[in-house]
This record gives sequence, structure tokens and C-alpha cells, in this order.
Amino acid sequence: MQEVAIQTTGVFNKNWNSTKKIMVNRGGTRAGKTYSIMQIFAVWLMTGKIRANLEIKDGVASVVRKTLPSLKATAQKDFEEILTKMGAYTLVEVNKTDRFYKYEGRVVEFFSVDDAQKVRGRKRNILFCNEANELNFKTDFFQLLMRTSDLIFIDLNPSDPYTWVNTKIEQERYHTRGDVDVLVSTHKDNPFLTEEQHREIESISDPQLRKVYVDGEYGIVKGLVFPKVTIVDRMPDGLRKEGVGLDFGFTNDPTAAMHCGILGKKLYINEIFYRTGMFADEIAAELPSRIPVYCDAQDPRLIKTIARTGVWAQAAKKGKGSIDFGIGLIKQYEICITVNSVNLLKEQKQYKYKVLPDGTATNKPIDQFNHGWDAVRYWAMMAIGQQKQLLSYG
Repeated sequence: MQEVAIQTTGVFNKNWNSTKKIMVNRGGTRAGKTYSIMQIFAVWLMTGKIRANLEIKDGVASVVRKTLPSLKATAQKDFEEILTKMGAYTLVEVNKTDRFYKYEGRVVEFFSVDDAQKVRGRKRNILFCNEANELNFKTDFFQLLMRTSDLIFIDLNPSDPYTWVNTKIEQERYHTRGDVDVLVSTHKDNPFLTEEQHREIESISDPQLRKVYVDGEYGIVKGLVFPKVTIVDRMPDGLRKEGVGLDFGFTNDPTAAMHCGILGKKLYINEIFYRTGMFADEIAAELPSRIPVYCDAQDPRLIKTIARTGVWAQAAKKGKGSIDFGIGLIKQYEICITVNSVNLLKEQKQYKYKVLPDGTATNKPIDQFNHGWDAVRYWAMMAIGQQKQLLSYG
């Protein structure tokens, strides 16, 4: 398979035409960084061509992220989708257990830095560190770097100017070695977003969020609504007040379902789904029927449709003051989020309190990056809020 026709973004073209060993893909939200790099890896797997001026006919390309669930839900999922769109998936040898894809003399493999044997033991030609700022420079990236012979792709959202990607790669190596390309991208580099999606991103007015998630520049996001969370492997047994919070969306906003429960002083949350374009039957098919589902009350017809499938669905009471009330309930607990709750963890780094133009902080949350948290809030108000308080907010 020598000729491959795919639709590409500006991010793809920047990486494809680079001449440096290390390509740092720093960018804003929805720039298409991960997807574009996975397109390049798919093209290489099928043709041996890794960019405009370079072919590597045989070898190994590794895609690495901090945790395996996050990797499988993002980069690996994108890679399989791209191979399918290319009509190449059936041509490739796929090993689901060891997570590699082989064609002729080339292999693309996926693993997490939790697997120390793979980090320290394997050599490769090409490396992609997905969400690289999650990795440790010395124990993770440096070990991978020393075992990579040809090219390294890095991507990240620049919410921490003190990350090693900035200090060690962009600032230090860029000037001392001269083999680093810093490729800054924004949503404007992604022509496959709708006009409404572009407008939604441009509507971000908070200066801190805008710098990071619109402009793709390094900045510190202060005033997060939930600044500290603990990442856990799974939901534990024996949860109390167990239930699901459900926030509705469709075209531009996702429908988000979060499985929640309490154990001691800890609140556990697991993302069930977080997707756009979901219809009632699709939503109901993925919801559990044994525990209550507390839904966004603004669409009673949709709630009734879901309930008719056997899901224990009911509207969450909300009204004036309910946002502050729900957030306050959540903050009573240590918040533990499962590692595969990729979208909720992403929102956690973006959902913040408003800042006035003069820089004055407020106690009013922004109405963005909160779909998953709204779902958690609906559960909290109904499952752990006192009935008398709930009625006063209804």
C-alpha cells in the first residue's frame, strides 16, 4: 500500500514538513494535535514515509502516555479510526493484548510509563509522547529519549509554564542543540471543526484560559473550582449514595454521564460517557438500571424517554443558587476520579471561577468546561443534599 489519501490539518502539515529531530506540538484546545500526529504514524505504518523529507522503511514507533486507560481512550482510539478511514485496518496485523499494529517491516506500539520494562528496555526509531507534561523528565522522558534513534513528537496543552517540556526542551535544548521545532497551533489550524465550534472556543473570555486554550501559549490557570483531585485506578466496592449524574448536550456540547458514590470521606467519580450527537436510545443503552440517574432537568421529555427503557431516571432539582450549593456539596469530600475519566480530568484543569477585566477574582464559576462537573453536581444535589435544602433551591 504505497499511496494514501487523507484529509489533513495545519498541524499535520507543520509536523510533516519539519526538519528537526524533536517536534514540540504546543497548542490550544481542539487544534487537532494528537489526531494529526496519529495520522502521520498511520501513514508511516502503511508507506514507510514519516515526513516529507524522510523515509524509515523498517522499525518501531512508540506512542506513550502516563496511563494506559488515557492512552487507549485518546491516541490509540484515534489511530484505529484513522486506519479504518484509510481502508488499511484489515491489512494490518493487530495484537490487542500487546497493543501493537504491524505492516510489512514496521510496527506502531502503544504503552504507558506505568510499564517500566517497556520504558527502559525497548529501542525504537520514532517516539510520540502524548500529553507529555504528565510525564516525569528524568524517569520517563529521558529514558525514552535515550532509546529513540530518529524522531520524537511531543504534544501538550501549555497550562504549566514550569513543565520540563518548556524548561528542558523549548528553552534549553532548542538553543543548545538546535534540533527542536516548536509548533504552536490553535483551533484555527483545524478546518474540520464547525463554525459553531470555532465560535465557542473564541467565546472564551477569561484571560488565563484564553492564553492557554485559545492561543496555545504557556500560562497558569488560577482559581480552579476543584483545584485538587486524586486519580485512582477504579471505583471501589461498598459505595454509599451510589448513582449517576447526567448532563444533556447534542451538537456542540457533549452529553456527560458520571458514576458517583461515597466511601468514608471520599467521593469517587467514574466517567461513563462524554460524547456529542447522542440520542435517547444511545444514552439509555449505556446507563446502568440498578442505581438512580439524576438528569439535567431542562429536557423532561428526554428524561421520560430514557426512563421508559427501564433506567431509573429522574430530574435533578435545580434553581437559583443550585450551582453554588452543588459545588459546596462536592467540596465536602476528597474527590477521587478514575484514571479513565479522561474528559472530566481535562475539565478539572479548565473549570474555574470568573476573573474580572481588572484581574479581580470572583466566586462565580464560568459557564464553560463544566459538562462533566454539572453531571456530578446533579448527583450531589439529589444524593447527598438534605431534602429541606433541595426544596429551598427548587
